[in-house]
Amino acid sequence: MALKDKVAIVTGGNSGIGKAIALELARQGVRIVIDYVVDPAATDALERQIAELGGKSIGVEADVSKIADLQKLVDAAVSGFSRLDIMVNNAGIETRTSVLDTTEAQYGKVMDVNLKSAFFGTQIAAKQMIKQGDGGRIINITSVHEDWPMPGNTAYCLAKGGMRMLTRTAGLELASHNILVVGVGPGAVATPINLSTMNDPAKLAQLDAAIPLGRMARPEEIASVVGFLAGDGASYLTATTIFADGGIMHSSVGL
Repeated sequence: MALKDKVAIVTGGNSGIGKAIALELARQGVRIVIDYVVDPAATDALERQIAELGGKSIGVEADVSKIADLQKLVDAAVSGFSRLDIMVNNAGIETRTSVLDTTEAQYGKVMDVNLKSAFFGTQIAAKQMIKQGDGGRIINITSVHEDWPMPGNTAYCLAKGGMRMLTRTAGLELASHNILVVGVGPGAVATPINLSTMNDPAKLAQLDAAIPLGRMARPEEIASVVGFLAGDGASYLTATTIFADGGIMHSSVGL
């Protein structure tokens, strides 16, 4: 396998899209550092799943809004597996608040977890990859909302828009080091962040009707895109976003 024995960090890695990414990469032979801030039992269970696949992983409790904790993740990859090849900036939160209602605390937390972590995660991972001298991949899990407004979720959209420009600018800056930086922009995905919609039949029906493919994505479908981007088949992709949205960004049906 092309990715066998590569090493990846997945932030927000013990649930939702992050968990699916960790499992997908592990199936391809990648050794995984699983970042988490809550639910250590879920991390332990994921480590067992990866072991059952014949893979290797370590769980690291780290708050990605803190630069020291991002460094801790990279240090864990190097001490546990001797290197770092793939950085997946996946951790994200939202407040579902409008520009009129978002508090300073809400704004700050969304920016710290979604955007600051991606910026400094990219920086710290890139420095390690440059030290190793043989390139690497940085994959930012953004959203259709890096480009598509979502009234009532303003801070989240701002953070994802920032990740769009981080991906493009860092991709250009790091190209000479053979470090590729690509975003993955999911549409609606069946994960815990969307439980309020998934548990409301009327809201779910409205959402499904707005998606040309007629359903939310499964986390595994987003993870498969990440698996492709981490491999040799994506060796000429950088400074751009791949949208996996079921066509919703081009739908004429409003939400």
